[in-house]
Parts: sequence; structure tokens; C-alpha cells
Amino acid sequence: MKKIVAIQGYEGSFHQVAAQRYLGKNVEVVTCATFREVIKVASDARQSDGGFMAIENSIAGSILPNYALLQKSDLQISGEIYLKIDQNLLTNPGVKLDDIREVHSHPMALLQCMDYLEKYPHWKLVESEDTALSAKHIHQHRNKHAAAIASGLAAELYELNIIAPKIQSNKNNYTRFLFLQRKNKIEDLPGVNKASISFHTDHSRGALAKVLTKIAENGINLSKLQSMPIPTKQWQYSFHADMEFDELRQFENALENIKADTYALKIFGVYKKGETF
Repeated sequence: MKKIVAIQGYEGSFHQVAAQRYLGKNVEVVTCATFREVIKVASDARQSDGGFMAIENSIAGSILPNYALLQKSDLQISGEIYLKIDQNLLTNPGVKLDDIREVHSHPMALLQCMDYLEKYPHWKLVESEDTALSAKHIHQHRNKHAAAIASGLAAELYELNIIAPKIQSNKNNYTRFLFLQRKNKIEDLPGVNKASISFHTDHSRGALAKVLTKIAENGINLSKLQSMPIPTKQWQYSFHADMEFDELRQFENALENIKADTYALKIFGVYKKGETF
């Protein structure tokens, strides 16, 4: 059965690329203006089967507001995907490099491609709210003197030519996306080997180290540890931990061992470690 998922951004965005790579080309997307809206739509059984949300980037780091949204929601992580972010220069058919006067895209995409863009100092750089939206506007206005920086999927959807592929300065730019679902939608998958949890400790000396030691003693690889401020407690932090293991019992034992040393322990999901595309 075809799945319907919420994504942040417009059709052709990298969120849609991630959804298609994970669930297949026939996945249907509900486009959302904000990540908060993604959580809302993904939580509503009448609107979707879940949602995709970027959580970290190999260059820019963690997307902290999205960790906060995850903490407040009842959604569970049922999977993940690591997507290589290739930025492309897109134009309407027939437009050549010499015809371009403006380049439109999201500010971050423009920054990611600055080494290439600086080769053309006469181009005006125009910031927009979304890479895919820039591509859509170039297509709609049949602009012969403007280009957009966006995904290959955006080029396909809006019938644009990729006049210059993979123009990002750093060729090792990856974003990790989480597939979030309501608990009753998650299927039991064989071979789960990763889990995400959050917790906080008291302020005693070595409290966090004690928890981390107990996790390691169960043969678990702590692949990420992210601190997050606790809004209601000044200068106190919770910790988001991604844990990789060979067998589920290692994770279960680790949880049992750290219960006495942690507070507000929450499991965000137990799932398979994501593939890289």
C-alpha cells in the first residue's frame, strides 16, 4: 500500500528525496511549511502514515530545534536514512550559462555552493525560503535569465535542465533524516541494531560518566550524545543518545542498568541503522 508522509518544504525538496529513497518512488508527500507542522501532520492518522524530519547535517551539525520537537511529541523513530546532498544549477530548457543573470535558492544552499558561484561575479544571488520553491518559480515564470540551485528531483518535477551538476563546495555533505511514525503504525522489524533515547542526570560529580560507563559495559557503541537545555530548569541539560548494538538484549540490559542513575528516561525508537545514499 502506498504510504503518505509529511515533509518539510515543497515538492522536489531533499526531504522528498529522502522519503522516496526510503519508501520508494510512489510515496505520496504532504508538504509542510515548518518542522512543527510536520510533527502535527505525522501525528494525525487522518492525514498521514508518518513523516520525515532532518535531524543533523555532516557540516552544519545537529538541528537542535528538531530534537526539542521530537522530545515533545509522541512520535517514534521507526527508521533513518543518510542522504548525500548534491546541489545542482537548474535552468529552463535552452538557457545557457551566458544567459544567467540571477541565481535563486535557500541561503544555506547558496553558501554551500559559493566556490562555484564566485566564478560568476556578475550573477545576482537571490535568497528564497526553499530550494525546491526556487526551482518551481523558475519553471512557472519561464525565466530565461535566472537559475535555481536545487535537487535533481526538483529538476525532474519542474522540467528544468541541470546545467551544472553537484556544484556544492564540500562534496561530502550528508544529512540524516528520521522516519517518524505513530507507535501503532510501527512494524516489528527483524535485525534492529540502533536505538535513540533521552535522559538527564543529577548534578553530582561523575553522574553522566557513570551512565556512559554502564552503557559501554553492555557492548554498546554510543554513536551520538547531544545535550539539550531543559527549559524549566536553569542551566540543566537532558541528553539525547543514539546507541548501536549487535543484539537487542544489549540495549535492554543497558536500559535496566542506567535506570537508577537517570531521570525522565524516554525511548524515541528502536530501529535499523540507516543506509547511506
